[in-house]
Amino acid sequence: MEHASDILIVGGGLNGPVLALALAGAGFGVTVIDALPAPVRHAPGFDGRGYALALASQRLLDAVGLWDPLDDDAQPILEIRVTDGNAGQGPGPFWMGFDHAEIEEGPMGFMVEDRHLRAAVMDALDRTPQITQLSGRQVVSQEVGPAGVTVTLDDGSTLTGRLLIGADGRNSGTGARAGIRRIAWSYDQTALVAAIGHTLPHNGTAHQFFMPEGPLAILPLTGNRSSIVWSTSTKAARTLSVLDDDAFLAALRPRFGDFLGDLSLAGARFSYPLGLSVAYDFVAPRVALVGDSAHGMHPIAGQGLNVGLRDVAALAEVLTDANRRGEDMASIDVLERYQQWRRFDAVSLAMATDGFNRLFSNDNPLLRMGRDLGMGLVQSLPGLRRNFIREAAGLSGALPRLMQGQPL
Repeated sequence: MEHASDILIVGGGLNGPVLALALAGAGFGVTVIDALPAPVRHAPGFDGRGYALALASQRLLDAVGLWDPLDDDAQPILEIRVTDGNAGQGPGPFWMGFDHAEIEEGPMGFMVEDRHLRAAVMDALDRTPQITQLSGRQVVSQEVGPAGVTVTLDDGSTLTGRLLIGADGRNSGTGARAGIRRIAWSYDQTALVAAIGHTLPHNGTAHQFFMPEGPLAILPLTGNRSSIVWSTSTKAARTLSVLDDDAFLAALRPRFGDFLGDLSLAGARFSYPLGLSVAYDFVAPRVALVGDSAHGMHPIAGQGLNVGLRDVAALAEVLTDANRRGEDMASIDVLERYQQWRRFDAVSLAMATDGFNRLFSNDNPLLRMGRDLGMGLVQSLPGLRRNFIREAAGLSGALPRLMQGQPL
């Protein structure tokens, strides 16, 4: 079978293109297929979104050549503070604080705006000859054979490859067509996301404030700006979403507090529903899933993209090593190595975020007392606190080479 590319990737968001860059760097020919038209994918506008990239994720981006154009626009995360309380009443007496100075590697991570990260990714794809991009096209069917996989696009054309990778989100058509089932449920919560300007400096500190209706994350951007992820009930979110900017800020201020001074909106507002979605399998014959296609979790720990990038690094390493040994890198035996490496870790984190959300998104006095005492205990034990810091930085567990800053 003559293949259009070694590897076909469905999904042109972030995980798919970063994987394409990693694989192209290892000598594979890759085709990225995305449903969005090219002008939309290249749109430079600022919509308020940002990503908390763990230190290990930053090392991956550096290893695939993406960090240099991002460095000047990235805000180091130097401290994380976690508090519990009620809107308008301030934080409770117990809290957790994580300082990057307690580990040797440097900042725990970096905040990068979506507009900068996406532009860097698109520019890198455009200048990498081993990568072919098909924008504005959807896969409507796929067929696996003994030597490869064939996909049919919505314009009737077909493409063949040795391996098909789904990076097409929580409702992954790639996974569904491969017969991969998934478990999913809604939290009846919605995340409201926006960039906020403030008059006082944030000093590189990220805040997670737990309230009964859901957590509020305040994440430092460059300058006197922060990105907020405000999780609340879907009913409340509908009301907040239709408010004008002044009314939205009036609703936010009692929850945000005044520790950063006066607030203003620094970009557009948008919202998305929250739920959990985990695939029963991450692989099938000549098919692999990464990122939200394999697992979608609550943003409570800000780990969604980081977990997806760990998938990317692990799969790229497994495929590269198998290919160098002369194996069929798309065989199920090889793909199972990726699943064994990633599935337990990803599912465990998804379940942990689910548990944390249920534990903290309520005002039960007994649960409040238990969680506050737990935070106080973590704060009082330097060794345990250091483990949490390393976890937040993405430095725990079996790290793929790219996440250690090493080449494939």
